[in-house]
Amino acid sequence: MTIVHPINRAWITTGGTGAQNYDEFADDAEITAIIAGNPRSALAVEMPHLAPETLGRSFADSLTVAAERLAEAKSAGSYTPAEQVIVLYRIADPDGGNAAYGMYCMVDTDQISTSPEEPGLVIRNEDVFIEKVRERVALATTIGNLLSPVLLLQTGTGEALHEALERAVEAAGEPHATDVDGAGRTHAIWAVPGGDELCALAGGGELVVADGNHRSLAAQTAGYPRFLAVITTPRSLVIAPYNRLIKLSIGATELGDRLRAAGMQPEPVSGGPSVPPAGGTIQLYLAGETYSVKLPVENSANLVDAMDHALVERALVGDVLGLDAGDKRIVYVGGDYPAEWLRDQVDAGHADLAVLIAPVTVDEFVAVNLARQKMPRKSTWFTPKARGGLVVAEI
Repeated sequence: MTIVHPINRAWITTGGTGAQNYDEFADDAEITAIIAGNPRSALAVEMPHLAPETLGRSFADSLTVAAERLAEAKSAGSYTPAEQVIVLYRIADPDGGNAAYGMYCMVDTDQISTSPEEPGLVIRNEDVFIEKVRERVALATTIGNLLSPVLLLQTGTGEALHEALERAVEAAGEPHATDVDGAGRTHAIWAVPGGDELCALAGGGELVVADGNHRSLAAQTAGYPRFLAVITTPRSLVIAPYNRLIKLSIGATELGDRLRAAGMQPEPVSGGPSVPPAGGTIQLYLAGETYSVKLPVENSANLVDAMDHALVERALVGDVLGLDAGDKRIVYVGGDYPAEWLRDQVDAGHADLAVLIAPVTVDEFVAVNLARQKMPRKSTWFTPKARGGLVVAEI
């Protein structure tokens, strides 16, 4: 019996509702601007407190408005209902390169595993911020629907699934809807009744959470038997850098002194900041200058302890800056934002320090998950991701 199932009652976009997932933004103002330009964007439901007309309210105080927005979008024909379907998706680059494939579906919540002792085929691999989990639970409970899918990577039957999805898309005809993202990639979806063969293939091996650790825990916390997911394949994804912007309470001179005291010598680098090509060294940008800093060597049998993102959190953020990883002065910036954007944010005074970290390798990611260990927080930025708001699952 597979752990992957069709969506019992789905709402399929007719166009205009697609958006980046709510947690892909480095600045809340970007979300407000997107909603202002497109009030039908799923972000108006996912992040109701950031919509222009409710800006300034708390997340909790905006939840009833979120439910009204989704109900109105359904009644206005922005979504059309379908029952017992999976939804195929394809993401095509504007240059006609390799396409990414996946399928929207429902996955059994009781299969989530977070440790070697916990059985299950869905591996959640990253620590979470509990406040964000509570918000996702409150939203789903209020609106009675799931909008942003958990992105799952099929590690066991990935190649066979990729080929099966590609064939299914070719046979499906014209897509039900398309949506173009900010990078010019075209996201196309096809609602397919049943899909038993694809469900069996998608559930045929371990599924690793590539994006959506908070959403998967929210489903567990709320007691939902299944959660909305997009299952994709290793051939469809790459891991991009995941950097940080930080507001400091100390100046550049004191930061340098603290780094040296911690055994991390900052070395000046000419030119602007860039993502290091390999692990072991990070780049820091502050006060118009770029520095290369070699991370301390961690002698540990634990795979995660020696990873760059874990060392940054422990040695730089914790020991040097005295901050907790969940501090509001830290902004986690995914790979959609280049090094030049990070530099501009510091130069504009929106942050004091940019921390650029080499991306996690696929080998590292696979090794950590096979060992049932947790990835460092905000360390893997998988791309491309399926858009939120294209497929809604009624709870």
